[in-house]
Amino acid sequence: MAGMGMRDIKRRIKSVNSTKQITKAMELVSSAKLRRARERAEKSRPYFHTIQDTVRDIFSNAEGLKHKFLEEREVKKSCYIVITADRGLCGGYNINVIKKALESMEEKNGVSVVTVGTKARDYYRNRKYELDGEFIHISESPTYGDAKKISNLILRLYEKKMIDEVYLVYTQFVSTVSQNPEIIQLLPVSMEKQEVEKKEDFEYVSYEPSPESLLNYIVPKYIESTIYGALVEASASEQGSRRMAMENATENAEEMIDKFTLNYNRARQAAITQEIAEIVGGVEALK
Repeated sequence: MAGMGMRDIKRRIKSVNSTKQITKAMELVSSAKLRRARERAEKSRPYFHTIQDTVRDIFSNAEGLKHKFLEEREVKKSCYIVITADRGLCGGYNINVIKKALESMEEKNGVSVVTVGTKARDYYRNRKYELDGEFIHISESPTYGDAKKISNLILRLYEKKMIDEVYLVYTQFVSTVSQNPEIIQLLPVSMEKQEVEKKEDFEYVSYEPSPESLLNYIVPKYIESTIYGALVEASASEQGSRRMAMENATENAEEMIDKFTLNYNRARQAAITQEIAEIVGGVEALK
């Protein structure tokens, strides 16, 4: 700030103060959206857990289970569902989840992407990745219908053998100040990951007409609920990350205003001192 006059400093203070008002308003908006996202996540978890428990129960009690969604096949193309935000100004939220996907993609031969959010779409489109689908303007307020559309797309591609495995990459909401990028395999559904310990007093459950027939219904629901859970977690993570980014930006703006104000006062004091010295010098010259 060396060489800046008082007028320039005042202009900078006004500019930074305007920015501070914007970041403060965005922080308050993100806080309100975060509360709603957390409530939505809490309401959706019971259904999500029930579907998961049912799938685990089928896997743990059915011997020699065979199904198209469980079949391991040669992997020629891997599909990644990558969930990001539609907007920026949320710290490292977007780039962290994209990096998580890229780390896994490096180990694959053929890769295609289904993007959720304009940030993921623009990133992979600009780098010439094959896009199997794109979904935008849903990241902040996802619905179960959005998850069903994504699920229908990947199930159709998987059944036509256009893709051989599917991974879901999203950001798990831990707390307001902590969000972790996660990656899980959706298809084929892994029986090993779904194994549960059998208790001696466990009551055997019989599925009619057969566990395989039930899986035709339950696996799509499992995929839908998993994607919806990830969308809701990502929505809360986005708002949490944006709130923290705006809070930090507001604090930085306040620090800058304090520094500019201090420099303004010093410059003003120096100008007053200079004027007094000139007056005193003039008086002495007249004697």
